[in-house]
Amino acid sequence: MKKYIVRLSTEERDQLKKLLTGGRGSVRMFTRARILLKADQSGDGPAWPDEKISEAFGVTVLTVQRVRRQLVEEGFEAVLSRRDYHLKIPRRKIDGDLEAHLVALACSQAPEGRSRWTLRLLADSFVELGFVDRISRETVRRTLKKTKLSLG
Repeated sequence: MKKYIVRLSTEERDQLKKLLTGGRGSVRMFTRARILLKADQSGDGPAWPDEKISEAFGVTVLTVQRVRRQLVEEGFEAVLSRRDYHLKIPRRKIDGDLEAHLVALACSQAPEGRSRWTLRLLADSFVELGFVDRISRETVRRTLKKTKLSLG
């Protein structure tokens, strides 16, 4: 992995020290501030190696490397700010019309040689009939559970 050099200005170093002595915030932010202070390779910084920093603060070497990289690539404020996590909202594969077809298939006679439908068999048959390109057994399970339909 490429080594990113941390060189803090006097103002940045003072801001980190002030944050650590009297600030309020998340443990993650305090840990990142400590990592930056120890990784600082400017004239006033201790320039600790990543392994020593990781041992001192109970984090992995990879975490130290990530903090270094984020400082160099995104800047000082980005390292200390909380990351915005965007929830991924999954797109539904089965709408009301397809749900009705799936329920009808599940209520129909099981294939020859079978006493009842299995989730995998329902999923495969649903694809063979051309309703969807592909569908997982779990999606079939959730849909049938939502409609309170039992295969047993």
